[in-house]
Amino acid sequence: MDLNGILAITGKPGLYKLITQTKSGALVESLVDKRRMPAFSNERISSLKDITMFTEQDDIPLQKVFQAIYKLENGGECINHKSADAELKAYMEKVLPNYDKDRVHTSDMKKLFSWYNILNANKLIDLEEEKEEKSK
Repeated sequence: MDLNGILAITGKPGLYKLITQTKSGALVESLVDKRRMPAFSNERISSLKDITMFTEQDDIPLQKVFQAIYKLENGGECINHKSADAELKAYMEKVLPNYDKDRVHTSDMKKLFSWYNILNANKLIDLEEEKEEKSK
């Protein structure tokens, strides 16, 4: 699973695929509706590859969390991000039992589960890199 070209843009819903760099930012394509639009350099743009989840020990890359959800759901969809807060927390316990309960807020969980479902719908989640890392 390669999350390098998958972006989250603050203030814009969903996830975006990087198409190309431009003088003033980037051209991105929504993974939800496939519309292309500019993302300007003054917007907070984050690659999913660079995002981590707080745990009680070390931070875990988002890719590993997505793979844990994928395994838990056997490649299917996860919980709806609009579920009740208590349900989201209980589900997060199943996915990542040692997540930091003080620093991971329900808003973070909502984003995580929403992003997972978007990536899964676009068939962008797999367990390949995990297998490659084990064989090294």
